[in-house]
Amino acid sequence: MDNDKYKLLIVDDEEDILEFLGYSLKREGFQVFTASNGKDGISKAKKEIPHLIIMDVMMPEMDGISAVEEIRNNKSLDETLIVFLTARSEDYSQIAGFEAGADDYIAKPIKPKVLISRVKALLRRSLKKDSGKIVVVGNLVIDQEKFEVLLDGKKIILPKKEFKLLKLLAASPNKVFTREEIFVKVWGDDVIVGDRTIDVHVRKIREKIGDNLIKTVKGIGYKLEN
Repeated sequence: MDNDKYKLLIVDDEEDILEFLGYSLKREGFQVFTASNGKDGISKAKKEIPHLIIMDVMMPEMDGISAVEEIRNNKSLDETLIVFLTARSEDYSQIAGFEAGADDYIAKPIKPKVLISRVKALLRRSLKKDSGKIVVVGNLVIDQEKFEVLLDGKKIILPKKEFKLLKLLAASPNKVFTREEIFVKVWGDDVIVGDRTIDVHVRKIREKIGDNLIKTVKGIGYKLEN
């Protein structure tokens, strides 16, 4: 499992816990973001689209359960895993957490090795469940089954060829796809299209999702940057 491909968000009002857990997870190669309350956690989640959120329950401004309920109403965060981290061990707290949309529940205090093991297990389980049907790159979510693209939670309508081209690039972020590869995988090697066809389709995609994701590699082709 390539840990550096995964974004983790830790939301806790205790600074020492943010530093302690953040340090432990960064050492494992994960990309780690932090927030100190529920409201900031929601904003950071919408911005970064993490693969997994570690959320404290008791926090000022907005508690973890309320924050998770709001996160679960955001379409772009549907595939984000959520783990509650709390000192409370009452059954009702755990039940409320799972009802809000949590995937796991860990009681404080916890050893870093145990937390890392649970995080990796959840990510592996999620990877098998998704089977490549959902592709997430930054704020962009591509659902191959629903033939749907979401940007910051908003649905983007793409014609079939534009969708296939974006899906191809997003499946391997930062990989440069040559024009020949794109022609074969999007149009098929038995279809004859003009030299400018790819350029036109990329331009149309950029008009809908912005210019910052798809990069032109002069003389070679295109790549989607993560």
